[in-house]
Amino acid sequence: MTSFLSVSLLAPGLASENFAAVSKPWCRVSCLWTSSTIGGVGVIQTQLTAFSCASGEYLEMKNQVCSKCGEGTYSLGSGIKFDEWDELPAGFSNVATFMDTVVGPSDSRPEGCNNSSWVPRGNYIESNRDDCTVSLIYAVHLKKSGYVFFEYQYVDNNIFFEFFIQNDQCQEMDTTADKWVKLTDNGEWGSHSVMLKSGTNILYWRTTGILMGSKAVKPVLVKNITIEGVAYTSECFPCKPGTFSDKPGSFICQVCPRNTYSEKGAKECIRCDEDSQFSEEGSSECMERPPCTSKDYFQIHTPCDEEGKTQIMYKWIEPKICREDLTDAIRLPPSGEKKDCPPCNPGFYNNGSSSCHPCPPGTFSDGTKECRSCPAGTEPALGFEYKWWNVLPGNMKTSCFNVGNSKCDGMNGWEVAGDHIQSGAGGSDNDYLILNLHIPGFKPPTSMTGAMGSELGRITFVFETLCSADCVLYFMVDINRKSTNVVESWGGTKEKQAYTHVIFKNATFTFTWAFQRTNQGQDNRRFINDMVKIYSITATNAVDGVASSCRACALGSEQSGSSCVPCPPGHYIEKETNQCMECPPDTYLSIHQVYGKEACIPCGPGSRSTQDHSVCYSDCFFYHEKENQSLHYDFSNLSSVGSLMNGPSFTSKGTKYFHFFNISLCGHEGKKLAVCTNNITDFTVKEMVAGSDDYTNLVGAFVCQSTIIPSESKGFRAALSSQSIILADTFLGVTVETTLQNINIKEDMFPVSPSQIPDVHFFYKSSTTTTSCVNGRSTAVKMRCNPAKPGAGAISVPSKCPAGTCDGCTFYFLWESVEACPLCTEHDFHEIEGACKRGFQETLYVWNEPKWCIKGISLPEKKLSTCETVDFWLKVGAGVGAFTAVLLVALTCYFWKKNQKLEYKYSKLVMTTNSKECELPAADSCAIMEGEDNEEEVVYSNKQSLLGKLKSLATKEKEDHFESVQLKSSRSPNI
Repeated sequence: MTSFLSVSLLAPGLASENFAAVSKPWCRVSCLWTSSTIGGVGVIQTQLTAFSCASGEYLEMKNQVCSKCGEGTYSLGSGIKFDEWDELPAGFSNVATFMDTVVGPSDSRPEGCNNSSWVPRGNYIESNRDDCTVSLIYAVHLKKSGYVFFEYQYVDNNIFFEFFIQNDQCQEMDTTADKWVKLTDNGEWGSHSVMLKSGTNILYWRTTGILMGSKAVKPVLVKNITIEGVAYTSECFPCKPGTFSDKPGSFICQVCPRNTYSEKGAKECIRCDEDSQFSEEGSSECMERPPCTSKDYFQIHTPCDEEGKTQIMYKWIEPKICREDLTDAIRLPPSGEKKDCPPCNPGFYNNGSSSCHPCPPGTFSDGTKECRSCPAGTEPALGFEYKWWNVLPGNMKTSCFNVGNSKCDGMNGWEVAGDHIQSGAGGSDNDYLILNLHIPGFKPPTSMTGAMGSELGRITFVFETLCSADCVLYFMVDINRKSTNVVESWGGTKEKQAYTHVIFKNATFTFTWAFQRTNQGQDNRRFINDMVKIYSITATNAVDGVASSCRACALGSEQSGSSCVPCPPGHYIEKETNQCMECPPDTYLSIHQVYGKEACIPCGPGSRSTQDHSVCYSDCFFYHEKENQSLHYDFSNLSSVGSLMNGPSFTSKGTKYFHFFNISLCGHEGKKLAVCTNNITDFTVKEMVAGSDDYTNLVGAFVCQSTIIPSESKGFRAALSSQSIILADTFLGVTVETTLQNINIKEDMFPVSPSQIPDVHFFYKSSTTTTSCVNGRSTAVKMRCNPAKPGAGAISVPSKCPAGTCDGCTFYFLWESVEACPLCTEHDFHEIEGACKRGFQETLYVWNEPKWCIKGISLPEKKLSTCETVDFWLKVGAGVGAFTAVLLVALTCYFWKKNQKLEYKYSKLVMTTNSKECELPAADSCAIMEGEDNEEEVVYSNKQSLLGKLKSLATKEKEDHFESVQLKSSRSPNI
């Protein structure tokens, strides 16, 4: 390694000797630095720090003057550059850790991280692909302030990529507060630079892969590391192989063109024998041309000619490196027969020429007929529908890119093939074959103004992949040309299928399809037949789109001609009059259909619509009838976001991670308040939301999930977060039933509630589909009354599905809280009457135990009422009893006396009848004896009384019977 004045390089031997003694994971090298160490490692000590040589110069130590570098060499003057990565340059070291465990020399590493390191790949260095943490470290001592600059490729958010700087006291420098490196687009190099302070600077490039599934992460690539700030260099760098410098005083070496090569320190490039040899750009040697095979050519469909014909032609892959004159070499196949060109795509027409043209505004065509104007009361349905592929559409482009070389630069990455478009041959198997579609914006139809946050459009494509290796198709989206993010990817062979991506924002979009046959770094064409075919691409509501049909629109009351007017949000078009009509209450307007009242879709149970009828939501109040009892629930105190940290879980190599869920139970009138972020450490959600609405690492929903990696990063308040996904962005309804729209909560999924209070279930779904969830994800939240869980309570997931889901598509949560109990009613308390004391009695009201309600009505105040004591009623009872006894005795005596008189009269009558001394005729009545009462109206019955019967038995006069007659007091005149 070239020696530098005022520069200190960490020797690899020093690092491997002392790593085992270092305890701090952040400071594996810098803790070992001392002034004596720096002076003894690759440093020439001098006091000539006043010199500063320019670019292309070096300090000639003998004469102490700056001299120009000779031919075949270069110099940055006050900087150093690392652009050769055939091996790890001197001064660099690899340190592998397994999350929190420091790993020193390779022979002492844990078994899982033995092979984890940054790997030199010629023009760049590549990070590890596993879930170990590997740091690429370089230490430099500067006598003045400077900076570090490097280029990188970082396309996979399943890797954390950090760059930070420490001093010799294990302290991170202020200049690396933002340590997280930004993602780059597939096929593009990004750059990163950080200011360096004078003194010791220890540079860390650190990556940590997060392998949550079977798919391997894509590594980080780094090249062209440049450090500025050294005083001067004592000698110049030789040009690396494949480059040259033909002038003195060069500060950079030029790359050798194709079919030339150069060795290290070359002044010029040497040409290869073009008949038998070839070389790529920047080669260090020439290679023999192989015989041509079927992998060296590809087929294309020619554009339509004037006769409307096309044919298949074959072309050599450029640059052509094979030979046709060798044994076993094949020649280019002849062109195919001419066939009729496919029709134009919908919205385009053929005006008799060999090309298709878009229909003028206000007209439509299915691609086979001329453009026609839309009828009155209709408007064009704008968009793009590409299903015929004779030529590449004007708003699409294709390219080829390889991060390690420029073989495929200028090639077409994709080729049209009639009824589909397919990936091309490229320069090698690990090329990225890129197809782009640019759309300047999306907007709803004229009759639909579209509410905030509602769907504006969607893009759908039908594809299939045919692979024999580890091919991958990436679908990426770029918004406003800021950053490209991978939305979905498919690996290996996939049958013909459709995928849909929904657009919620009116912005400039670039959709990208990138196909790679293999990512194993193979610089050949072994898998040339592996390809992806896209049969159709459809984009709805595109701003600059064309129309294949017309749809009904609303007409103004004083319209001119057939012009359409926009309907207010939440209004549909009445079929008979074509006028705008507001949707009924508690319905929302379909985003796909606005014609007819059926476009207003009823909200789910327990939900209502927003004022503009854009979405349905819950106001956190719920009503349920149970056994003639009304249950009212108020979940408003749980409407703020609830969180659950579930885990820990471990990857196949033992990396610990957590699943973090945010749940916005009701939202705020349809607004989704749950937010999940990626790679965010020291920023608050509020700051991010306020900063930019294009923040691509932030997702908002009713329910979202992030993967949390524990971190001991110094100076950061939160753990690392990645892989944020939306689990639910649409509210379906709230009910006590366990099933709603194919979402079923099984009885054995959660423990049975100890109370008789029914659980309330909130149901949600996600509008975004994935390869594993073709109908999108869905979520069910079970709200359970639990008085033992105050405040926000506790959220849990099923024990049988510790990740919250058993199939990856439907998620279940149990939220227990006292706030989930129904409101209190008169059925939830009872009264207790106290004893009567001194004429007053207290009545108290207490809650039923256990208490299964909150809020609602309050307990009534205790009631005080007048009462009578027990002694008073006892006296009353005794008096009434005595009076009754006296009355009974009196009545008994009365009737006994009267009975005695009747017996006496009867006896006298019997005696008179039996007397024989009386010969007088029977008289009408007996005389009244002296002392007898004159009782008229006495009637005797022929039935004897009990006493009479006893007397008859005593006198043995059984045969004599008398009939009772009424005795008259008047006497006969004859007597």
